[in-house]
Order: sequence, then structure tokens, then C-alpha cells
Amino acid sequence: MFYWQEYHERIILEKQILNRMKKRLLAFSLVSLVFAHQADAQGFLSKKKGSLIGFSMNATDFKTPNAIKATSLSDVLKGSDWSKFSNKDFGISLMYWKGLTNKIDLSARYNALFTDYAKNGEGNKHSYSNEFEAALHARALKDDHTLNPFLTAGIGIGDYGRKWAPYAPLGVGLQLNLSSITYIFLQAHYRVSLNKSNLDDNLFYSLGFTESISSPKTPPPPKVVPLPVAERKDRDEDGVEDSVDACPDVKGLPQFNGCPDTDGDGIPDKDDKCPTTKGLAKYNGCPIPDTDGDGINDEEDKCPTVPGVPRYQGCPVPDSDGDGVNDEEDKCPNLPGVKENHGCPIVKEEVVKKVNVAAGNIFFATGNAKLLPKSFKSLNEVVNILNADRDLKLDIEGHTDNTGSAKTNQPLSEKRAKAVLDYLKSKRVDENRLQSAGFGPDRPIADNKTAKGRTLNRRVELKLKY
Repeated sequence: MFYWQEYHERIILEKQILNRMKKRLLAFSLVSLVFAHQADAQGFLSKKKGSLIGFSMNATDFKTPNAIKATSLSDVLKGSDWSKFSNKDFGISLMYWKGLTNKIDLSARYNALFTDYAKNGEGNKHSYSNEFEAALHARALKDDHTLNPFLTAGIGIGDYGRKWAPYAPLGVGLQLNLSSITYIFLQAHYRVSLNKSNLDDNLFYSLGFTESISSPKTPPPPKVVPLPVAERKDRDEDGVEDSVDACPDVKGLPQFNGCPDTDGDGIPDKDDKCPTTKGLAKYNGCPIPDTDGDGINDEEDKCPTVPGVPRYQGCPVPDSDGDGVNDEEDKCPNLPGVKENHGCPIVKEEVVKKVNVAAGNIFFATGNAKLLPKSFKSLNEVVNILNADRDLKLDIEGHTDNTGSAKTNQPLSEKRAKAVLDYLKSKRVDENRLQSAGFGPDRPIADNKTAKGRTLNRRVELKLKY
């Protein structure tokens, strides 16, 4: 009886241990499957390279191994007499690459070598040589790495001069992988001649560009497992469930929790003080205000409470001197005046009379513009008047009678007016306050048929202004 009970307890214990091992094995399997799926999705499980075609630019060095008298690659590396870059022969290649495994590629290429090289100085009957070669490339890393060094070994044949010769390209390279579509290959080969009578050992350098011609493999679409749909209540039928709809009885938009935005300004109607007019959040959904109603919104209006014009950023046209005539209409914007005189002050009547009297006492030598000394006293009075009021300006006009030709009278009138200006300027009156002009016989004030009339017409007029 005791033995049977002990056996029964042992059976139960073994079953418990077995169940625990099954559970752990199942968990480990699930974790392994998840990790494998993630690794494949992230590209860790790389595949071999597809088919590529492209071209390369090449440089071949026949001189260095011969100059060093090398019999192997080690002799070349030990030598110091390397040929200059300009002495190399250049060419181009057409290339085909194909991945055989994750780390081994096969390539075939045709080289067009622009050279007159020929062994034993026999001369090349063409200006170029043809080469055909095939090679295997062993990469250090899988093809999904961006930079990938590799070793190369292959077999080739070329025509040099009048004879064909085989060779074996041995070397190193570096692969740049751009999204497994474009590849760039940098290669350096020591090409061992297999027929020393027709070809010397030589060095070969290449920079190549290839594009994939393999069809991209698209992953199968993920399986979609339909989820059970629970019954939802949506009174306004706007697609937003009543439980989360802030406006359950009015059709709205999901981004506004089921509330409408009538004016489409991004502010729901319930928060919009101008729900039918597009506006900004900072103005609670209303447009930028125009407080003074001048058509320029307050954000661009430098005088938002006073109507203005756009050219002054919403401010009224300025009136610098405060005389009630704005600067655009004021001929004296910095001097208070009257509207009747275009914003300029009116010159005092007694001052005008003094200047007119002085103008009547300006005399010139007959037939020229030389001022007579008896004019100086009158002109000095004009200087005193101008110095007493620095804002005053003076227009000087020269006039003649009709004696003689207009061709003579016009320049004479200009010179006489200029002579008066020069005299006032010599008395330190600012030239910017003076202006002279001549009008010849065109503006008579009396009849030129009489001697008295002609005398009156020969005159200089002085006109004060601000």
C-alpha cells in the first residue's frame, strides 16, 4: 500500500515538471518568432544582390611594374618609382554584376582602353585595345551594408598591338550601396600577365556606377482581421459618437468633437464670435478689426484710432508745421502759413514795397549785364531784408524791351538777373534762397512803341516768397 502511494506521487510530480517545460518552450518559441519577424522587417535578414548594369571610368598603368622591374605585386608595393597619373592610359567599361550568395558576386565587363601600348615595341595598329574579363568578388559584409570592402579575382583577355594576351585581375574594392538600387564601386587591381611575351603585368584602377535591373519584390499585404463593431449612437449622423460629441444635435466635424465650423476658419461655431465670417483665434474667430474704419486693419495701422491713408501706414497725411494745410499740399511744410497761400506765410506788404522800390533802382551798363555802382545801395537794402527773415526767398526776373532781336535780348535778360543773384550771394545770402530767370521781351508792362514804355520794360523784378 505504501509503495503504490509513493509511485502515484512520483507520477504527479513528473507531469507537473513536464507541463512547466512545455510552457517555457512555447514562450521561447513565440519570442523567437517575433524577433525573427522584426529582424526581417528591419532588413537584418539580407538577401543577395540583384542584377546590375552600369559603366566605369578606368586608368591602366603599364609603366610602373616595368620601371620597377616587378615580377609580383610585392615588388610593386616595395618600389618607389611610381608612374605619374598623367602617364596612365584611360578608358571606359560596360559592366554587369550579379549576386551569387549573400557575400559573393559575379561580374563581367568589357573595357575599351585608349592606348597605343604593345609588347616589344611592335606598335598598336589601333588607338585603343579591347579587353573582356569575368571576376568573382568576396565581400566582407552582407549586401545590406552601405559601405562594403571586397576582394577580387578573375580572368581576362585583351588585344594589345597585333596579339591577344590573357591576364588575371587580382585586387581590392569598396562598394557603396544606395538603397540597393544604385551601387558605386571603387577598385584597384594588379593584373598578372599569363603571356609574358605579349603582355606585361600592369595596374588597373576603376570607378564604376551601376543601377539595379531586377524587379523589386513587394511584400505580401498584411492580413486584416475584422474587429467586431459595437453599436454606436450618433443622433446628428456626423460620424462622431454621442458620448464624445460636444454638439450631439448639430452635424459637425470630428476635429472639433462633432461641432460645426460654418466659416471654415478653424474655430468651431460654439467658440466663434463671428461664426459666418472667417477670422483669427486671437480675435475669437473674428477678422482683424479696423477701429478707425479707414480700410487698414489695426495690425498694420500705425494710427488705429484715427482715419488715415495706406501710404502713411494708416495715419493721416501729416501737417508738420500745424497750420492746417497737410504736407502734401503745403508748399512750406515746415513754416506755418495760410491755406490761401498754399500753406506759406504772406509776405508783409511794407516789406514787398521796400523790395519793389529797390528793384526800380537797379541799373546796368547799356547793352550788357554789368551792374552799375548806383545799384548797390538798393541791393544792400534787399540783403538787409533777407537777413532779417531767414525764411524769405527771392525770385529774380530779368526783362528787356523789344529793341533788337530776341536772340540777343533773351540771354541779356538772363545774364542781368544772374548778375543780381551773384551780387546778393557775394553779400553772404544763401544761394538756396535765390533763383534767377530771364524772359527777354516776352512780358512787357508798357508800350514798346514809346521811349518811356521801353524804359519801363527794361527792368529787373524782385519777388519775395516763403
